[in-house]
Amino acid sequence: MAKALDDTVASMIRNLAEKTGKSLEQWVALARKNGATKHGEIVKHLKEKHDLGHGYANLVAHEVLQSSSMQADDTDLVAAQYAGEKAALRPLYDKLVAAIQKFGGDVELSPKKAYVSLRRSKQFGLLQPSTKTRLDVGLNLKGVEPVGRLEASGSFNSMCTHRVRVESADQIDKTLIGWLKQAYDAA
Repeated sequence: MAKALDDTVASMIRNLAEKTGKSLEQWVALARKNGATKHGEIVKHLKEKHDLGHGYANLVAHEVLQSSSMQADDTDLVAAQYAGEKAALRPLYDKLVAAIQKFGGDVELSPKKAYVSLRRSKQFGLLQPSTKTRLDVGLNLKGVEPVGRLEASGSFNSMCTHRVRVESADQIDKTLIGWLKQAYDAA
């Protein structure tokens, strides 16, 4: 996970300069001039005043505050989710994260106690080890009819419109990645 995270951050830093014309250091200097001292304030300022996407604003805020873009507590949360009986699901999680991170440098993984939120400018999905044999992929696909594996989220998670149940690596296929990409594009 740490290697994938390091690669993602490096990719975001490269993409930040390419897409905005300013390096990370330039964005950090700009953010510091604003005088905000809280993470949320820095992110809000960069998004509202400089039209920076959430992922990039988050990256800059972490750099301004000298915190990791994914803190140790976040890594611990993911490790705890896939510990014990759910350890066999970790390769499924890692495979999904690797595919999702290819969508763009603005993908943000935000671990919670029971799941990992997938964000861009807003949440587009989540990954949750729901049982010892199943990882659930929550998706925000407003206006899309549930069909086959793409089921209505029901009581699974109120922040998602749909759910896909994943029990094996072969279920992480082009169709599932396509649904994730569609949710990402809509975020």
